[in-house]
Amino acid sequence: MATSRRPTLADVAERVGVSAKTVSRVLNSDGPVSAATREKVMAAVTELGFRPNLMARNMRVGARDSTIGLIVPQIANPFFGSVADGIEDAIRDRNLTLLLGSSDEDPEKEQVVVSSFLARRVTALMIVPSVDGDHRYLRRERSSGLPLIFIDRPGSGVTADAVVSANTEGTHDGVAHLIAHGHRRIGFIGDVPSSLYTRKQRQRGYRATLQAAGIPYDPALVADAHSPTVAGGAVRRLLALPQPPTALFTANNFASLGALTTLSADRRKDVALVGFDDLPLADLLEPGLSVIAQDPAMLGREAALLALSRLDGDRTAARTATVPTRLIPRGSGELPPPPG
Repeated sequence: MATSRRPTLADVAERVGVSAKTVSRVLNSDGPVSAATREKVMAAVTELGFRPNLMARNMRVGARDSTIGLIVPQIANPFFGSVADGIEDAIRDRNLTLLLGSSDEDPEKEQVVVSSFLARRVTALMIVPSVDGDHRYLRRERSSGLPLIFIDRPGSGVTADAVVSANTEGTHDGVAHLIAHGHRRIGFIGDVPSSLYTRKQRQRGYRATLQAAGIPYDPALVADAHSPTVAGGAVRRLLALPQPPTALFTANNFASLGALTTLSADRRKDVALVGFDDLPLADLLEPGLSVIAQDPAMLGREAALLALSRLDGDRTAARTATVPTRLIPRGSGELPPPPG
């Protein structure tokens, strides 16, 4: 047999001297085969290095593959890498494999990747939904029993399981921490667009915390940012106000990076800062960056456990699991407001 191609079912059958149907029965435990023949087939499989084409088999018999599909906005984002790690840790003992795809925050591309995964007959589908995406096209798959879990943000147009961070509660903890250190004018730099689920939840926490402390909400202290550069410009605009903020709450890691860069470049060590989501090496800064830390690995793990529960027969109503956040004070959020 030539070594330039992968061995086939027919190659195994020829080596043993049986029909391809007999080999198929052995590999799929489907139908009567003598113990001696089974032993010869498995020996030939090992010797030839034969690997069954599971996708072709699944398409043929209508079964689902032993894979879970995960679609994220950006594969390069370490946050989503940690989500994937959490999923893999939870599914490894079930002999499931994780397939990863990227939507680039584009709803149309997301749907293309979803279609590709569905064509592969994935066992379950997990999606970090794109901004302004519409998932009504998944209603049929959801009704057919495919486990569908949205991560970080709920989906739109379809009732399905979701796993999210405690966005409102985490923001409350961060803003309340700044208030406890004497700040009354606290800027908020959020995500773009303002319709984004996490943005809405975090701004809700910001406003509610101010209200509970008797601090009027000032829209002039709220800015949007979709990148560190834009966030840096927003910081400068806020600090140039006649009554500038003495503290900032940055509602995502891009905003935190932009704020850190600008405050450092302008040598502003008098502005307190708390960021939502941790950053690598945040504890090595001077002062260290105080953050509301998410647990992306736990988001992935909880999503995987939901999927496994559905695969094991759980037919209860769709539910949303919330993963707690935690405040990590490192110095930047503990700076007092300037005197006067």
